[in-house]
Amino acid sequence: MSESEASGNLAVKAQDAYAAGQYILSADLYAREADACKANGNELQAAENLNNCSVAFLQAGKAEAAYQAVADTPAIFENAGDIRRQAMALGNRAAALEELRRLEEALHDYQHATELLKGSGEDEMRALLLKRISTIQFQVKKPLEALFAMDAAAETSPRRSWSERLIHQLMKLIKKRMGIN
Repeated sequence: MSESEASGNLAVKAQDAYAAGQYILSADLYAREADACKANGNELQAAENLNNCSVAFLQAGKAEAAYQAVADTPAIFENAGDIRRQAMALGNRAAALEELRRLEEALHDYQHATELLKGSGEDEMRALLLKRISTIQFQVKKPLEALFAMDAAAETSPRRSWSERLIHQLMKLIKKRMGIN
């Protein structure tokens, strides 16, 4: 078996471990796959595997390891001009920062990711990130901003729940009273 075939096999094993709830094993396999990709000169695939590694670490409750895995990947995707994966990497990094209670940094990454996703067709992902923004804004005592973020999530979401429709209607009234279009 060639080195690249062995490497590809690590990704499959990592996916299987993740599906089985073996998150630490999955993270380790994704990290090893990332190292193999780097050795083969494939920085983008290495960054993708580090993002997967980060998600697995988060599932295992290892937020610091999740952050370390994903910390530099948004810049790699940005340099490659891959906006979608840059936004996903920012979202992954923000999730790790949120778990570490570094809320202002998480908020910044989530907001940057939502800006990148505007008009991308990734409405469901953008809506999810806007909901995370709203949650953090409530936590850091920014209730009005949180309501606007929740409204933006409801507006963006392709499938609105009953509560999202209600929030959207209430926000229309609030905006009208405030003179905001």
